[in-house]
Amino acid sequence: MDFWDSELHRDITDLAHGTPTWVQRTAETWTEAGLLLFAALFVIAWWRARQDTTRALAIAVLAPLATATAYVCSEVLKSGFAEERPCRATARAAPSLAACPPPGDWSFPSNHATIAGAAAIALALTGRALLRLTAPLALLMAFSRVFVGVHYPHDVAAGLVLGAAVAMAAVRLGTRPAIRLAEAMRASSAPPVRWFTGPGPARVPAYGMDTR
Repeated sequence: MDFWDSELHRDITDLAHGTPTWVQRTAETWTEAGLLLFAALFVIAWWRARQDTTRALAIAVLAPLATATAYVCSEVLKSGFAEERPCRATARAAPSLAACPPPGDWSFPSNHATIAGAAAIALALTGRALLRLTAPLALLMAFSRVFVGVHYPHDVAAGLVLGAAVAMAAVRLGTRPAIRLAEAMRASSAPPVRWFTGPGPARVPAYGMDTR
C-alpha cells in the first residue's frame, strides 16, 4: 500500500469523525442508497426513451446492462488483486463509520465507485445534459466510500475510471444490435412488448395534410 494513499485515507476518516453526527449519518445512508438513485434514473431514462427514437430507446436499455457489465469486471479484478480493506489494514486509522465488510470482500477496485462511474457515463449517453447531474453524484458516491472508511482513495479512483470505460465500450459495441432488436420489438404485435418499447416519437403530419 502506498504511504501517501494510506495517509490520505487517515486524513479523510479523521475528518469524517470530526463532522456533525447528521453528516456522518447522511454519508452512511448515501453510500448505499445512492445506488437506488442511479437505478431510478435508469427507469426515468427508459420511460422517456419510449417516446423517442429507436436509437435512444436502445441506449436507454443498454445503460443498466453496461453498468452491470462494469460491476462484473470490478468483481473479477477484486479477486485478482485481493487487497485488504483499510478498515482492517490501515494502522492508526479512525474506526469506519460503516460496518467493515467481512474478510474476503476485497477493497480494490470499489464496486460502488465502479457502478457509479458506469451509471454516470451510461446515463449521459442517453442525454448529454444528464452528465451535469450524474457526474457529481458519481464523485460523491466514490468519496463517500472513503469517508465512511471502507475504501482507500485509489480504490474509488480506479472504480470510477473502470466503470466509465466499460460502460462507454459496452454501449458503443451494443448499440447496433440493440437498435435492430428494438426495431423488431416495436414492430411486434404483442401488447406487453409494444408497451415496453413505447410508440416512439410522434409523427409530424406532412404540410398541407388534413389532420382532422
